[in-house]
Amino acid sequence: MARKSGNIARLDEAARAGWLYYVAGRTQDEIAAAMGISRQSAQRLVSLAMSERLIKVRLDHPIAECLALSTALQETYGLRQVVVVPSDPSSDSSVAGIAEEGAAEIERWLKRSEPTVLAMGTGRTLRAAVEQLPALECPQHRIVSLTGNISPDGSAAYYNVIFLMADAINARHFPMPLPVLVSTPEERSLFHAQPLVKPTLELGAKADATFVGIGELGDHAPLLVDGFLNADEMAELLAAGAAGEICGWIFDDNGELLDHPINARVASIPLPAREDTFVYGLARGKRKHRAIRAAVRGGKINALITDEDAARYLLKPD
Repeated sequence: MARKSGNIARLDEAARAGWLYYVAGRTQDEIAAAMGISRQSAQRLVSLAMSERLIKVRLDHPIAECLALSTALQETYGLRQVVVVPSDPSSDSSVAGIAEEGAAEIERWLKRSEPTVLAMGTGRTLRAAVEQLPALECPQHRIVSLTGNISPDGSAAYYNVIFLMADAINARHFPMPLPVLVSTPEERSLFHAQPLVKPTLELGAKADATFVGIGELGDHAPLLVDGFLNADEMAELLAAGAAGEICGWIFDDNGELLDHPINARVASIPLPAREDTFVYGLARGKRKHRAIRAAVRGGKINALITDEDAARYLLKPD
């Protein structure tokens, strides 16, 4: 009986210390002085209050909702990592928040001491993330482009990020000297067999981490706006059930590659196997909701950086 009373008294002290720390905002030194105990005893009582679940913490901040959405998305789709940032109510096209989180994740990989292969896709959001990167010395790493670096008119593709990264990151960079889409499947096979291209294909297939943008299809699709597809080809893809694209690879609402002749002309490196690597998708905006859902549903990516609006869309029943 005395032992039970002693335990109750100990929990009473823990509750008092926990209240002083979490509710009153006192420091452990102030708690020790108020309760007439040592600082170490105060620290142990605060820890006991948490371990015995006497204290329940509620984070009253918009970021708390983002953390809850991240966890829900990770569990629902079996993703390895999810970051959800607050939505920008003033713009559906802003990459604020997404770019900063993408840059932070890329930087974490670049700061690894062991040699690492990073594969990079293309797109406006990914370019905005790369623009946030600081100058880094990491000659032990190799960075490879998953997509071609040439636009339909023969100029350098503006939203391909490999050359932009080379300006800031001291590492070996491997561009893909091809367009995103070639004229025929036979032309793709010919290009892929070239001595300057084949090593890049092999390197991209064994990337440790991959970062890609997720593109929508329709009137505002990057493949259409940037001239890789014409309006008739886009209409044909939509009629066939196309939902989105990554690095030019077009997939349906289940995330399966579309059985369509245009996919046979994509010169990009296929995405690495998600079982062996992290494949991060960076995307937000209502126009991309369908494409993002298809990408996570079909396992095209296994890590996602997005915003609250997209996260809530992904968690809605079909």
